[in-house]
Amino acid sequence: MHDKPAASPVHRAWAAGRGLLDGHTVPRRALDLLVPLICFALMLLDVPGLAEADNSLNSLTAAAVLALGASSLLLRRRFPWIPYVVALGLLGWLHELTLMQFALYKIGRYRGRAAAVLATLGYIVFAYVLFLLQRWPEKQADTLMEFLSLIVPIGVLAAGVGVAANRQDLVRELEVEKGRAAGLQAVQQERLSVARDVHDFVGRELTLLAVRAEVLAVRARGEAHQKDFDELSDTARKAHRILNEIIVQRAREKDATPGIDALAVLASEGERAGSPVVLDIDGRAGALSPLRQAAVYRVVQECLTNAVKHAPGQEVRVRICLDGGRLRIEVCNDLPSAVPAKEPVSAGTGTFSMGERVESMGGTLEAGHHDGKYRVVATLPAGV
Repeated sequence: MHDKPAASPVHRAWAAGRGLLDGHTVPRRALDLLVPLICFALMLLDVPGLAEADNSLNSLTAAAVLALGASSLLLRRRFPWIPYVVALGLLGWLHELTLMQFALYKIGRYRGRAAAVLATLGYIVFAYVLFLLQRWPEKQADTLMEFLSLIVPIGVLAAGVGVAANRQDLVRELEVEKGRAAGLQAVQQERLSVARDVHDFVGRELTLLAVRAEVLAVRARGEAHQKDFDELSDTARKAHRILNEIIVQRAREKDATPGIDALAVLASEGERAGSPVVLDIDGRAGALSPLRQAAVYRVVQECLTNAVKHAPGQEVRVRICLDGGRLRIEVCNDLPSAVPAKEPVSAGTGTFSMGERVESMGGTLEAGHHDGKYRVVATLPAGV
């Protein structure tokens, strides 16, 4: 016979393990081994009582049996009912309750509330049958009330904690999925914006090409090159039509993206919002293609928006320069001296949008804290 097992050490040990897991300090495989070892260590406390009981076990064989029982927890993720069945066996043979606590927790954790309730009821009924058959040690419970006060709290508590952990896992997975969905939505929005810009700018050039080819075809009328100019005009119109079919149907936004000239307007809007803006723009930036200018505008716009939300009142410095064949956009601001009283409203997808636009044009984007400032640096081919 052995003394009444305590539930609290199990839950304290498991809480410590969960804390380590949440902190990403214990690899999953190590945790898979750690849980059975914790269970076995707790069951070893019962070995002296098992060795003294009338069950044909000595200290070594009792430890071996308990080790085999604890090892069933290695299957707890994919087959949590296996440790449960093993725990029922140990409960009927040795009246060992420790493994049952782990088993009920795992069923609640990996199979949810319905399975946890079913497993807990099965455990209570099984133990009650043992009590009625007088297969339960009198030292642990002499009366029915003593028996129930021992059996029921252990099962309900273990299963309840498991169900709570299951819900936490579901909430955590939902938050991850929501973040991923928001990121994908931001990427899609940016792709649509880029597609719209491609249509606006490339479509205009194709139209000019078609008109120019028609003019040349008229001038070359009666000459050998007239047919070539006509074909060139038809090709330009066909390309424009395909561009409309592929892009316009996917990008419904109406307004064209502004360019370098509109940065002064952005700066004035930022100053009205309480964040002074200093612009340092290379004079050669005005020669950038409309697509490059649209990329510059979108990156600066998002950076100024973030600065107003997360670092209100701090000066924002915007520098746009051309170095060889590369265009560099750098926006930085000091970090706020105090945490804002209210958390700013933010979807957290601005970096996705900026990165998608820059990368779609063969560039790179870096954003983060640097020397006490928040800095965003975008580098992409200048295309001039």
